[in-house]
Amino acid sequence: QVRLSDSGGGFVRAGGSLRLSCEVSGSTVSDMYAIAWFRQVPEKEREIVSCISMGRSTYSDSVKGRFAISRNKDGSTVFLQMNNLKPEDTAVYYCATDRAPACENDPGKFAYWGQGTQVTVAS
Repeated sequence: QVRLSDSGGGFVRAGGSLRLSCEVSGSTVSDMYAIAWFRQVPEKEREIVSCISMGRSTYSDSVKGRFAISRNKDGSTVFLQMNNLKPEDTAVYYCATDRAPACENDPGKFAYWGQGTQVTVAS
């Protein structure tokens, strides 16, 4: 059983920064597992934001250059540093894993999810 706990959301003005954290616990934690961040706004599909796996990271076009994903050495915590935030970044952010090495864009590929953390960016 894998448990994910995401945190760090909040309210900021446009141009501000936030740092999200995803703590992974439960089953054997490995830095070989892909950990992804998704976000969702009401009445829209959950969309990929970023993913990290075995030292490689990917970003959606909408956040590239502004967000940075990182991971601590044992793989137990993944961070999403979000800079130059825009109102369109407002969403609930979720971290997810499927205890597999591949980064996927499809949320249906992920079995384990955090509870979500709200990010609100005001103009």
